[in-house]
Amino acid sequence: MLIGHMKEIVRHPVKSFSGESVQKSKIMDYGLYGDRSHAYLDESKKESFLTITYFPEMVRYKARFVGEESMEAYPKVEVMTPEGKVFDWEDAELIKEMENKSNRAISTIEYTPSHVPIGPIAVEHIQLVTDASIDNLEEMWGKDEVDFRRFRPNLFISLKDKVSFIEEEWIGRRIKIGSEVEIQLVGHCKRCMIITVNPDNAERDSSLHKTVIKERKNNFGVYASVIKTGDIHVDDEVHLLD
Repeated sequence: MLIGHMKEIVRHPVKSFSGESVQKSKIMDYGLYGDRSHAYLDESKKESFLTITYFPEMVRYKARFVGEESMEAYPKVEVMTPEGKVFDWEDAELIKEMENKSNRAISTIEYTPSHVPIGPIAVEHIQLVTDASIDNLEEMWGKDEVDFRRFRPNLFISLKDKVSFIEEEWIGRRIKIGSEVEIQLVGHCKRCMIITVNPDNAERDSSLHKTVIKERKNNFGVYASVIKTGDIHVDDEVHLLD
């Protein structure tokens, strides 16, 4: 059954940095190719990732892959700072800047194109949200436009029938994207303070999170596991399978 189309595909080459919207992507066993494949570690917390939770301004740093993608090695990861400077993600000047802003010692970690563990990604391979749910939440909140980037999904789906939160009813079922990829919806996405951070200016507004807690029991979006790998594209049809 046709349920909609792929409106936007977003991957985050660096965990907690702003992601890049791409026209196509490979779906690997772990999720989108390169998603959260690079990360900064907070040396003040043993083996802990530096995230928006501790350093909200991370949302204003934009990361993208530059160059040819392969299964042997990732392309170069380029980072644009809030001030518009461009660095390699491991550049000493960039790391020093972030250390000064966050008051934390920072190191780096990188995974391989064939394997990114669940820890950096989240609790599951892929997160998706729908346009109808975003629109409904905007009405519930009643303050500003709700930017879907606040929720850091990989897949943003435009529904054929605009039924908000219908994706939660599909938990336990599979959907097919394009001609190859199948994913299974496995659970609700519990939300944290990250959604309070405006992705454009890093300003925080706790009222959005309070709305999600009150109206949606702190659930927004769903997690999915990869069943069949392959290529997906913006505008691909999305089908709910029997």
